[in-house]
Amino acid sequence: MKALMKFLMIFILTASVVYGQSLNGAWKLVTQNGKPFTEEAVKIYSDSYFMFAIYDKEGKFIKAGGGIYSVDKKNYTEVLDFYTTDSTKVRQPVNYSYSLKKDELTIEAPMHGMVLKETWKKVDATTSPLNGAWRFGARVNDEGVAGERRGGASPRQTLKILSGNHFQWAAFNYETKQFMGTGGGTYKLEGGKYTETIRFFSRDNSRAGMSLTFDCRLEGTDWYHMGKGTTGNPVSEVWEKIK
Repeated sequence: MKALMKFLMIFILTASVVYGQSLNGAWKLVTQNGKPFTEEAVKIYSDSYFMFAIYDKEGKFIKAGGGIYSVDKKNYTEVLDFYTTDSTKVRQPVNYSYSLKKDELTIEAPMHGMVLKETWKKVDATTSPLNGAWRFGARVNDEGVAGERRGGASPRQTLKILSGNHFQWAAFNYETKQFMGTGGGTYKLEGGKYTETIRFFSRDNSRAGMSLTFDCRLEGTDWYHMGKGTTGNPVSEVWEKIK
């Protein structure tokens, strides 16, 4: 366990800048093993964290994953916190060879008895006060007081990652390798209002296309938002920035 924690800390301390080029932002999968990728696949990077999701053009969820990543001169490496296709891959480092040219990232690695080669194109390099990875902190009561925060020590986490106008959240337990759900899409932040347009939701495909607007404020590394969720029930939460 100590060796694993040391390894993960090296990841966290590794920047997302590769020879002057940053991975931060949202990327779309354009080719897989030389063939055009016909489903929707979006991957969002912060400084040391990433999430991706694949869904069809109608918003039907297919799969998702996320975790920490690192790059050096030769390798691009991912360590997954969750992976809906094969939970045995959680916390198992995967090394890829890679090339990064302007807004195009190509990664390649042996996988499932074959060589997987993917090319991703950056589709969102804009910035926002919400850029980065966030951890669910606590629910907030009617008086505006937050409950006890779960913190980062628990393996049970709900995280959300945002680029300039894309977002994805996921709930998981990296110790038990249990996946609880994920959703994502695009968002706008204007005049204290945060509006999400859902493109996929693993628990209910019918939520794709919904828009939700929340009152939003930032206090240091805390992000408060209040409104109504996909079920119509009130939501009042605080999230804390982590990466």
